[in-house]
Amino acid sequence: MEVYLVGGAVRDRLLGLPVRERDWVVVGARPEELERQGYLPVGKEFPVFLHPDTREEYALARVERKVGPGYRGFTTQFSPDVTLEEDLKRRDLTINAMAEDLDGGLIDPFNGQADLDVRVLRHVSDAFVEDPVRILRVARFAARFASLGFTVAEQTRELMKRIVAAGEVNALVPERVWKETLRALSESRPDMYFETLRDCGALAVIFPEVAALFGVPQPAQWHPEIDTGVHVMMALRLAAKMNVPVAVRFAVLVHDLGKALTPREKWPAHHGHEQLGIEPIEALCARLKVPTQLRDLGVIVSRFHTHAHRALELKPATVLKLFEETDAFRRPERFADFLSACECDARGRLGLEERDYSQADYLRAAFAAAQAVTLSESEKQGLAGSAYGDKLRARRLVALEDSKRTGGSLTKDADA
Repeated sequence: MEVYLVGGAVRDRLLGLPVRERDWVVVGARPEELERQGYLPVGKEFPVFLHPDTREEYALARVERKVGPGYRGFTTQFSPDVTLEEDLKRRDLTINAMAEDLDGGLIDPFNGQADLDVRVLRHVSDAFVEDPVRILRVARFAARFASLGFTVAEQTRELMKRIVAAGEVNALVPERVWKETLRALSESRPDMYFETLRDCGALAVIFPEVAALFGVPQPAQWHPEIDTGVHVMMALRLAAKMNVPVAVRFAVLVHDLGKALTPREKWPAHHGHEQLGIEPIEALCARLKVPTQLRDLGVIVSRFHTHAHRALELKPATVLKLFEETDAFRRPERFADFLSACECDARGRLGLEERDYSQADYLRAAFAAAQAVTLSESEKQGLAGSAYGDKLRARRLVALEDSKRTGGSLTKDADA
């Protein structure tokens, strides 16, 4: 029995990056041999075991054969006769198809180290086209390593286009799409995930609502980059730079979906896009089984981001209504995320990345003033039903009027 460290741990060590997790492949063994040594079987479709002490994953060397559509259309063969090179050959990218022996020696049959040196994401073999998940994985690695200068090899891009043309992407299950997307949103360049999918044609299949934004014009006065899709990618890139939570990044991705649905004869204006965006957000989230909290934040940002941009133009009563309709008093953390997404939208524009977004500061101060309002015990006496809420609301409105008077001046902004 021979054991090798494989995949990401080898790749990241060669790149000088922290190793997130270590995976191992076992050559020349049978499942019962590992079980006798105390390994815990956890694999459902092929033998994967947890080490009795480290709990790291150990998989028996295996090969795969395509028998049907989609990423589930494979049969897996594992036996003591499967070699390490055969196991590595079934992997997606050369940089993920390297191994180390227990002495630290590198096994690199597909020149992964050379591709690391030239910063290229390249497929291992033509079997790449058999699994549509590899499109998602390449896009995710593009999101992770774009900041290091990695690009997708031209031959690999062509194979990705072949996968899309063959209809294989349609066989992807929502859970796997969302899993890869969630991980991509967490990377340093999440915009490259969607750009890579767009390049091969997969974006229109998997995220048609997002793909529809490219080519939709916006007023140059507010959006010097003009193209709505370009703006969304810029805002998403800024969101990663600001290191905001994944929920905020998702909201930034979907905040302008309504602009693809406004009347073309009115372009580049997009009046009403805020409300129009709700239906495509909900459709995307239902299709991909996006968690409810991410969906809800996306909807709120779509509905109210232009309110945030016009913060000091709003009457105190309108500001209070904004707090109430976003449920800010019960969900202050989500309101903070809402403001972060609005800032990404405002600054994710060509030449405006460093602009000041005082609107968020004003709304934070106004919310703190309204949130601090309380009624004394004596004031609560005799208040029944809606009377208590009416009294509290009136006090909050007074607090917001005071905040308005001390809020300073703000340059007008719009998001047509």
